[in-house]
Order: sequence, then structure tokens, then C-alpha cells
Amino acid sequence: MSGSWAIPGLDLHLELDPGRKAASLEHALRAAVRDRRLVAGTRLPSTRTLAGDLGIARNSVADVYAQLTAEGWFEARVGAGTWVSEHAGGVAPVEEPAAQPRRAMLDLRGGIPDTSGFPRRAWAAAARRAALDAPAAELGYAPDAGAPALRASLAEYLGRTRGVVATPDRVMVGHGFGELLGLACRALAAGGARRIAVEEVGHESHREIIRAAGLTPVPVPVDGDGADLGRLGDDVGAVLLTAAHQFPTGVPLASARRIAAVRWAERTGGFVIEDDYDGEFRYDRRAIGALQSLSPEHVLYAGTASKSLAPAVGLGWAVVPDRLLPALVAERRRSGAAVDVLNQLALHAMIDSHELDRNVRRLRAEYRSRRLALESRVVDELPGCRVTGLSAGLHCLLELPPGTSEGRITEEAALAGLRFDGLRSFRLPGTEWRHPPAMVVGYGAPPAHRFDEALDLAIRAVSAVLDD
Repeated sequence: MSGSWAIPGLDLHLELDPGRKAASLEHALRAAVRDRRLVAGTRLPSTRTLAGDLGIARNSVADVYAQLTAEGWFEARVGAGTWVSEHAGGVAPVEEPAAQPRRAMLDLRGGIPDTSGFPRRAWAAAARRAALDAPAAELGYAPDAGAPALRASLAEYLGRTRGVVATPDRVMVGHGFGELLGLACRALAAGGARRIAVEEVGHESHREIIRAAGLTPVPVPVDGDGADLGRLGDDVGAVLLTAAHQFPTGVPLASARRIAAVRWAERTGGFVIEDDYDGEFRYDRRAIGALQSLSPEHVLYAGTASKSLAPAVGLGWAVVPDRLLPALVAERRRSGAAVDVLNQLALHAMIDSHELDRNVRRLRAEYRSRRLALESRVVDELPGCRVTGLSAGLHCLLELPPGTSEGRITEEAALAGLRFDGLRSFRLPGTEWRHPPAMVVGYGAPPAHRFDEALDLAIRAVSAVLDD
């Protein structure tokens, strides 16, 4: 009797004795390791999978795994399956750089959504409608600002859900926030701007985009009321804000500071670039409306489908002030980075059928339950720590006792197979640090069935450092 199984990058053939299935499986696996057909560090299939592939009882496979684990050929990793031991049979493992931790298997980084919740059927239906119903004229090259149908549906949707003041002719569709930010920065640089103010903690990738456009990012302090714009000078061409839910501290921009931002723009002729990160996910009350509504001619509003659907959709949008729109269109034309029309028409169908609304409501309930579970476990298991930030979005802060090393927690988590970042890692280099130690908990990333496991690893990592 023979059989085989397939795992990523590997097909393995095993010869089994029909009269001695378990014993011959044990012998065949031991021989496969000894002959290096199964190399150190290989993850084995689950007992259920292997039993199904070979046509033998699952208990028999489990007994074989247990025996070979006891002998040192295999090793069992809690929550991560069974692996070929690095020292099985005296065979030296393949050398890897000592400084690299074990490959992370779970993710609690901020700003990452649970892609397992992508509404595949609804998207497939919308994509089918787009392909079948689109007139031939819409299947050519899209206008520089995007497909007219999507721009119209976005203007209605953003006005209804976020209070944005928008007309279709002021909506611009892009590949995502990063591309739209790059277009805006290049347009500002072409108009004479040299500096852009940014929150002192935020995405380094956004700061890189700003620098790539020839602009210098300058820090704005962030406290419990969001970005402190009191010292914002006249020598910057724009300020980039996450007003609804600051990333990564999780606080909203206070009302007085929202007004201060638009007054600065109106006085100086500058622009506010509003990254509406997490704006659609508020759990304790109605979501805060977009800053853009206070001064549509001075605020460029931008959002994406990454959190409400999935990053793979690859679509973002901006509502652009009239005086800045021609420069953005010109930069888009020069870049040659047109957005594919069929994806735009599929998103239009999702919005038009209210499937996007339904998906956002579903995700809102899921992420709210995760946030509550996190808060409960921190209260019960991490004395001296607390969850801070608005009850919204896909992340929050886990504030730590004074003097706690964020870096050590990140290292401890990585060794356990978890990506987990400290607040300090998001700061603009060179800024004065005035925040207590904290970890950024991105509770959106793990699939639902592994969220508790990810929380376990995070709590163990924090506890290990606090107890040391």
C-alpha cells in the first residue's frame, strides 16, 4: 500500500504495509527524516489531513506523531502543529541567521483588517454585474479621475455615512491612500510647498511618500486631544491628520483643534489632508463626522476600501478642493497609474446595492466584540496596564507601567510567533518623546478563530517582561 500527501512546496510519497499501517507509517516517516526527504523545520500536515490522504485511522496517525515526538524526531508546538525537529536523527539543521526570530504566524499590528472576513460572494456578484452590465464605452481607459459611475456613488455614500461635502466631479479614485497622498504631495511641491506637518506618531510609509515627493515632514505633537496645532506655522504647505481616530494613539481630534486646523488652512492658504483612517468604525456612539465638512475648499478628504472590504481590492478615493484638483489630475496623468475600471465598477455595484453598508455593519459588530474581549482580559490578567484610546477602529493602545521596555515585549512576542509593536516604533525620528510606554494592539488582523490565541500570546509576552 502506498500513499502521499502534499504540503506547500512539498509532495511526499510513503510506502505502507496494509497489514501494519501504523507501524509502517512510523517507519516510513522516520526514514523520510533520516534520508532528508523531510528536512528539519518542515511543518507536518494535521493528523486529520494525513489520515484522510493515506486512508488510515486518525488515531493511528496521532499515535505515530506522539511516538516520533517522544523520540525527538518531531516536535509539537502549541497552537502551531507538529514539525520535524531541528536535531532529528542527528542531522544538522539548515543554518539560518541567528538574529532572525521564528517566522511570525499571528499578527497584532495596528491598522491591519481581518481579510478572512472579505465578503467573497457579494464581491463576486458585484464583479459579475460589472462585467455583464458595463456598456462597451466604459470598458476603455478610465478618465484620469476615475470611472464616473463610481465617483457618483462615492459622492453619495461619503455624504451619507461620513458627512463629506462631495460632488462626483470632485471625487478622485486611486489605488489606495498611499497613491493619493503621493499625488497630493507632488502637486503641492510643484506649487512651491517645501514642508508638510505630520502627527509625531504615525505611519513611516506615509512619511516616506512625503519625502519622495521632495517635501520635508515636520512633527506636530499628539496628546489626549489629538494633534496639537497651536504651534503650526505658516511655512508648511499642508498638515496630514488622522482626525477621526488618530493612528496609533487612538484618540479623536478634539473639536477646538478641528476648528483650529481649518482656520489655519483658511488663513495661510494651505491644505489639510484628512486620512479618514477607521472613520467608519465607532462602537460606543455615532461616528464622528469628517473634518472636511467644516471647510471643503481647504480639506482634501481621503479614504479606502482596505478596512471596509480588504486591501486586495486596491481602491481608495479622495474628495479634492477645486483649486487642487487640476494639479492632482495632472500628476495622475504624468504617473500613468490608471486604476482598472472593472474593479471600480464592482465597487460601484457594492455601494449601489448597499452590500458595502451591510459589510461595514457586520465588521463593526465583530471588531467591537474583539475590543471588549481585549479590555476584559487586560483588567483580569495585566494589573498595572490599561487599554486607552477611542472605542473605535481596528486598534487601541495597551498602556504599560512606567519604565517597561516596549522593545523587549516585541522581542518576546516574536519568539512566540506574534507580530506586536510598541508605540515608540511609530514616532518621527528626532522628536521629543513624551508618551508613556504602550503597545499598539491591532485587534483587527487575526482571523476570528485565532483571535483568542493571538491575545494569549500578547498577554504572555507582556507578563513575561513585567514579571522579569
